[in-house]
This record gives sequence, C-alpha cells and structure tokens, in this order.
Amino acid sequence: MEMSSRAIVLDRPGVHRLVTGAEPVPGPGEVLVRVAAAGICMSDREVYDGRRDAAYVRYPVTPGHEWSGTVEAVGEGVDPALTGRRTVAEGFRACGSCARCRAGETSLCTAGYDETGFTRPGGFADHVVVPAALLHPLADDADLRAAALLEPAAVVAAAVRPCRPEPGERIAVVGAGTLGLLAVQLLAAHSPGELTVIDPRTERTRLARLFGATGARAPDTTEELHGRYDLVVETAGAPATAASSCLLARRGGRVVLTGLFAPGATGIDPVHLSLNQLTVRSVFGAPSAAWAYAVRAFTAGLLDPGPLVTHEFPLERYAEAVALVGGGDPGTGKVLLRP
Repeated sequence: MEMSSRAIVLDRPGVHRLVTGAEPVPGPGEVLVRVAAAGICMSDREVYDGRRDAAYVRYPVTPGHEWSGTVEAVGEGVDPALTGRRTVAEGFRACGSCARCRAGETSLCTAGYDETGFTRPGGFADHVVVPAALLHPLADDADLRAAALLEPAAVVAAAVRPCRPEPGERIAVVGAGTLGLLAVQLLAAHSPGELTVIDPRTERTRLARLFGATGARAPDTTEELHGRYDLVVETAGAPATAASSCLLARRGGRVVLTGLFAPGATGIDPVHLSLNQLTVRSVFGAPSAAWAYAVRAFTAGLLDPGPLVTHEFPLERYAEAVALVGGGDPGTGKVLLRP
C-alpha cells in the first residue's frame, strides 16, 4: 500500500495549502527523514509575508530549514545503517567543488544559493528528502524537540568559533532571541570574565542568566559600557544594533554580526571603525564545521535549546504558528511545528 505524506506548500506570499501526496522516495545519495519537529524563525515569516529577497526564495515552496527527525529510508549508494538514526541536516546545498567549498566555506558556495526550506522542499512536512552527505547524526537518545534548534545553533557556532573567545574576556551579546540565548550558552562554556546580555525583555534576560550570563542591560542604558568588551556578538538584526555593537567593543576588539538586517539599517561609522582598529565579521548561514561544532556541544550537554521553545503546533495550524513569530509578544520564544 502506498504511504502518504503531508506538507505545507506556500504557493505565493500569504497563500498556503496543506497537501497530502505520496511519501517521497529518496534518490541516489539521498535519505528520507521523518520530521519530528521544525522551528519557525523570522526568515520563515519573511517568506510567508513576501519580504525575503527574491534571490533567496523560490515559490511554490515547502518552508522549514530548522528541523530534526529520524532517517526512514535511504537511496542508492547510501549506508543502510543510517536507517533509524536520529539526525539533523545542513540546509545549504553546496556544490563541494568551487574554491570556497574546497576551503571549507560551504555557506559561501559560488555555484549559487540553494537551501532546504527556501529553494528546496523543507521541514514543514511529515517527511523531507536531503542528501545523505548533509546529515549530522545524533545520539540514539537525543531530544529531537530540542535538536530542531541545532540550525540556529550552527549559525551561532559559525559566529563564535572564528572569534576565538578566551577565558576571562569581557563579552557582550546584543539581543536575547533564539540566536542570542544560544550564543550565551556557547560563550559561557569558554569561561568569560564577564558575559553581558543586552535586551529590553526581562523574561529573555532572565533566561540568559540561567544559561550563564553574568549581567543584563536594557539597550537604552549601555552608553557607559562603550569601549568595554573584548568581543561583541550581535544577534538582534535591529536597525541600529550593528552600529551600537561596534561602540561597545574596546579598541582592537572583535564584533560579529549574526542578525539579518533590513534595508535602511544604520551603518557602521567608518571613522570609529578605523580609529579603534575593530575586527568586524558577519555571518549568513553555517558551514559544515560549524554544524559539527554545534552538534558536539549539544551531545556533550553544553548546549540545551529545549527551554527556548514556548509554543508547539501541528501542521494544520501553520498559519497561526507563523503569525506568532515576529508578532511582538514578549512571551513568544521559539515556535515549533510538530508533524
């Protein structure tokens, strides 16, 4: 008997369907994964609203780039021992042969943008098909609800690893959303001398303290902190946070920008940048090494994304779930779909 599978299909901005069809079949080099949980982030909200750059989405699409699940079937040439393994998978479909891929920078692949959940069918479905080479298998007892957040954790790892945080350093995290709170967890493992979170939401900063932050400040109280921090990790993507993060860094300090900024965001003052000899990096997605880092931290218990989840919905309530994201309710953390 032919098995069926459901998926959310976003035909165009604001117009979606829950469709039921034949269960997908993995091709050569691919695996079929039964989705356990899929996170909704602001990028997914942008896809729903039609605000994502046209070069980074292809309608109609099944969204969902943050997900976890269990391998249900493998295609030709794939190790059958993967069947039954709990797993997550990288989203970028890198070519593997361009100069950037050969250097390990798979998120900078020059073959063109191609990503699960944006240009390929994603995890807002019962099943997702991905290349086996992109899998990061998890422990047999891994919490798949929490593991759905390993994609944003990999983005944070892509930010933290190159900055080489050292014990005793003063570190600030700007923003206490999903990325910010995951950053706090990863940074706390490096034994900073000070780890300050800057966010106006009391409940979010309370969580940050539980995850290892030593202090919290509202954005409008940070002027006295200018020039204080060795490392500043920006995660908010608000109009002024790129510029304000640079002001927080000490002379010779490092700043990494992980938030996705909209056109019109305040620019970084080039005079301040040059006179203070700051090192500024930006992050878009995560290369394979950052994924491996995040999965290791999760497996070792250094990273616990579970407490960030505040809402869970079935596929049938997709519209309700996506409306919560970016809706302004301070009580909304990570929203999951549970097929």
